[in-house]
Parts: sequence; C-alpha cells; structure tokens
Amino acid sequence: MRLLVVGATGLIGRPVAQRLLADGHHVRLLVRHPARARETLGEGFEYVPGSVTDVQAVDRAVRGTDAVHVSLGAEDPARLEAVEHRGTAAVAAAAARHDLQRISYLTGSLVRVDYGRKILVHRVKLAAEHAIEDSGVPFTFFRATYFTNTLPRHVRGPFVVMLGRLRQPLHPVCAEDFAAQVSRAFTTPAAADRDLYVLGPQALHLHEALAVFRRTVVPHHLLVTVPIGVVSLLDRPLVRGRLAPSLQIMRLIARLGKVGDPGPANELLGAPTTTVEAWCRRQAALL
Repeated sequence: MRLLVVGATGLIGRPVAQRLLADGHHVRLLVRHPARARETLGEGFEYVPGSVTDVQAVDRAVRGTDAVHVSLGAEDPARLEAVEHRGTAAVAAAAARHDLQRISYLTGSLVRVDYGRKILVHRVKLAAEHAIEDSGVPFTFFRATYFTNTLPRHVRGPFVVMLGRLRQPLHPVCAEDFAAQVSRAFTTPAAADRDLYVLGPQALHLHEALAVFRRTVVPHHLLVTVPIGVVSLLDRPLVRGRLAPSLQIMRLIARLGKVGDPGPANELLGAPTTTVEAWCRRQAALL
C-alpha cells in the first residue's frame, strides 16, 4: 500500500513508520525538516516537507496515498489545539477529498470515559476523533495506556524520577509491538471503524516498571519518588507548564485505573508480547 505517516519523527510514530516500511509498503512521511528526519530515520522513505498545521502541505502529502496513520502531540500544551485537533482535522479532510481507504489514529484510553470535565489533552483528542469520524473515511482508533518506550524520559541527571505513586497497575506496551498492530490493521478489513484498546502483556505498577528500567539500563542511577503536588508547583516556573498534561493523566489513571478490553485488538491484529524487562534488555544492549 501507499501509506502516509503523520508524526513519524515522534517517539511512537517512528517505530510505526519503520514497521510499515519493513512490511513492504511505500511509506511517505510529512516532516517539517526532511534532511533532519532522513538523518534520524534513514533511506527508503518518501519525505514530504511541511507541517500538519499547513493545510496545503497536508493535502500534498495525502494526495496519491491509500491510507494514513496519525500520531501527533505537542510538547507545549498551548500548541495542542493547533497540532492535534486542527492538524488531524486537516488530515481527515484531505483523506476524504482523496478517497483514502483508512485513517488510523493513536488516541488515549480515557478520552471517551465520562469522568467529568475533560482535561485539555482529552478535549483535543476527542475533537480530533470527531473530525475523523465526520470525514466519512473508515478509521481505526488505537487507545493505549502507557508506552514502555517512555521510561527513559523519567531519567533526570543521576536519578530515575517517579512522579507520585500510582496505585493502579498499568499494562505497558512496547511501541514496536504497537507498530505491528498498526501495520496489520491497514490490511485487515475488520479493523475498520473500530475502537481498539492496546495493552501490553503484563500488569505492572509504574514504579515496578521504572525499577526494572533502572536495574537493567541505568544501574548507577537512583530511583526516587517526587510527590505530584511538588512537581505541579515546580512545573510552570521550571518547564513552562509542559508537565501539566502528563500530571493530569496520571491523576486520572490513579482514580480510574485500567479502562478497555484489549481482546478485540489482540484477536484481530496479534497480541503484544514484549515485556518491560525484555524491552529494557534490548535498550541496555544498545548502550
């Protein structure tokens, strides 16, 4: 197939793009800096310059493809609306104009849960989902809880930092396993117009996963826990509020726990099999 990946330079988008290419598809990437993206992702891809916030660039990227995978986000919460909602809406509109066969979209497991007034990141993702549904293009929504690949982001200097203490277990999923599901979804008609929950093979508390990561990948670091309230107080003066979305999601997970049944995704697209320890061993081997 001729596939477009939007967000291919991101932590989760990159393994998806690489898997689609490895599975024999022609893979086009919409990237702001083609030369920089080529240095990271290598040859074999078709690089189309442009931003998801540029409607004309989006149209150029979508034209001539069969399907598109969207994996967006923004480090700055102030950019979430422009990037994830309006950017995804532009992709969906272009997909409808050019009669694409499928849109797949990485969203969140709690986006459609009725927990009260929605946090910003969920409002934005829900608006993006509605834009995709309204386009009339068959869609696959992937709802993941926690990606194992984000564990290195907890490293701060000589510390592995646990933000608060989540008492609810997660089911960390390896992005490479998720990428395999995305690839299969494009060639699986029964995956069209589906909400699919993506969970890893084992239930682990976040502090347990971080302990495995520290022991296996950065054994000389110290695992420390910082209360969420303290991080919230320091968030804006130190990192201009960029941690706010993550902190809000952590509070929701602590309150609501695991949501969604991974059975349909596993049955249709194959179950993720990579444990946190196996993933960490692979990372350690690369050091």
